[in-house]
Amino acid sequence: MTRELKALAGIKLFEGLPKAQLESLVEITLLKQVKVGETLFEAGQPGTHFYAVVSGKVRVYRSAPSGKEQILNVFGAGESFAEVPVFEGKTYPASAQALEDSVLVSIARKGFVDVLRREPELALGVMALLSGRLRAFVTQIAQLSLKEVPERLAGYLLLLRAAQNTDALTLDLPKGQIAAYLGTIPETLSRALKKLTDQGLIETSGNRVRVIDAEALAHLAEAGR
Repeated sequence: MTRELKALAGIKLFEGLPKAQLESLVEITLLKQVKVGETLFEAGQPGTHFYAVVSGKVRVYRSAPSGKEQILNVFGAGESFAEVPVFEGKTYPASAQALEDSVLVSIARKGFVDVLRREPELALGVMALLSGRLRAFVTQIAQLSLKEVPERLAGYLLLLRAAQNTDALTLDLPKGQIAAYLGTIPETLSRALKKLTDQGLIETSGNRVRVIDAEALAHLAEAGR
């Protein structure tokens, strides 16, 4: 099995595809190594490629003229991003930057569109993934516009708890990046962490958070709906 084929087999977008279909994608796949802090693309540039993470982490974000950044999503191993502008043939609506030294799958628009025309099962998989992404953005917008920071933080910690399957959490991003993802600033995030700690919902130590009262945390996350 080639490196490219092994990398494609680990991408959620391509889950369940027969080996023959994966092999057809190998022809248009490049493996790209990027360093922490390296920019993959910037908002407004032509959407020529989409990407998937083999290892490492990538953030997709928007920057305001004031310099303030809003993280739209953080992608880890097995996740793909920038599909929509590539399929539309338009510009990237946001920027992407490596949060860690990472290995990425890079697939050019023209080659992928040609493969989709030949592989309807893959096209359906792409539609399902983009539908799920849209639902996630709707949820994020609702959280940022309707909820206070402690409520957003409670929801984030519950998602992290589900992903790590433990009450002893390791924060997956630096606190500054978590603040940007939640649409706030580090100082406000620190106050929210202290508030949840004082209420007996969590305990914190560095980048470790222990969930003490998951039920109360869930009630807080639901507030404002």
